[in-house]
Amino acid sequence: MTQNSNLKRRVRARAAKTGESYTAALQHIRRIPDGPLSNSIRVAVAQTSLVNDPRDISALKTCGQEIRRLMSDAHLAGARLIHFPEGATCWPHKRIMSETGPREIGPSDWTRFEWDTLRKELEATRKLARKLKLWTVLGAVHRLTPPHRPYNSLYVISDRGAIITRYDERLLSKTKISFMYSPGHLPVTFDVDGFRFGCALGMEAHYPEIFMEYEKLSVDCMLFSTAGEDASNAPAFAAEILGHAASNTYWASYSTLATQSPGAPSAIAAPDGQWAAQCPVSGSPAIAVADVIINREHPARPWRQKARGDLYAPHQVDNDPRSDSRNQF
Repeated sequence: MTQNSNLKRRVRARAAKTGESYTAALQHIRRIPDGPLSNSIRVAVAQTSLVNDPRDISALKTCGQEIRRLMSDAHLAGARLIHFPEGATCWPHKRIMSETGPREIGPSDWTRFEWDTLRKELEATRKLARKLKLWTVLGAVHRLTPPHRPYNSLYVISDRGAIITRYDERLLSKTKISFMYSPGHLPVTFDVDGFRFGCALGMEAHYPEIFMEYEKLSVDCMLFSTAGEDASNAPAFAAEILGHAASNTYWASYSTLATQSPGAPSAIAAPDGQWAAQCPVSGSPAIAVADVIINREHPARPWRQKARGDLYAPHQVDNDPRSDSRNQF
């Protein structure tokens, strides 16, 4: 009975948000119209090799092959979705891209990118996602019409091999916004088997408002992808993801490049602020798998939503303790 009421609540919430009919919203949430709603979904998080020269055709191809190998590993482990790092397909180095570089960091020359090779590797990845029936979320540079700079993006590929949406990093670093990318401007969510996922990217772990925004959008699991050449910054990012998971009472997947794993490997955080699964710290490409289990009766999220509203206003005393003469020991 509880499971049925939870399903109805989610269907009504989606219908209210999208304007769909109840039947259409139900069909979207359930993969099988009359099937049961599961409270768990198996998610794989990946850490991949650093490829930072987009001129290197051989490296781009090897990178694509590695991504697809890890997808196959996730499929064998029973994962429904696999989550890759920022720049999983290529994380262009600012000095390699600089038109005044490599000594100086200047505006990026995006004609140096082997776009045709990237497109072919993404197409091969899309086809494998369809073959494996595996949702795939991976970082890639999204090309725009010149003279516009590209987006730093996450592609969301469905289990039917279609790119259903794309998240573009919104809060960029100083170098990214000054010389490399255009900023995105919208949050992105998507649903898999009744579970809602949200996307964040790059340096956005530093901004709690991003993660609070997704809590308001009723996500069950955040997918945060980042990158780095070494392990120096990884512990801070990983700690922030644990904190966001605990403070917003949702799951969070933290995916980064293998070069950062000695400091903090790719991992999946549970809503209690603990790692449920972690990749090895060996600096090697790998995956880790966890069952994302949702307790929709947990009181923490609805209470915090009330607390962030005007819950306390009727109970506040109308006086200033700094000027109250009775405020004495």
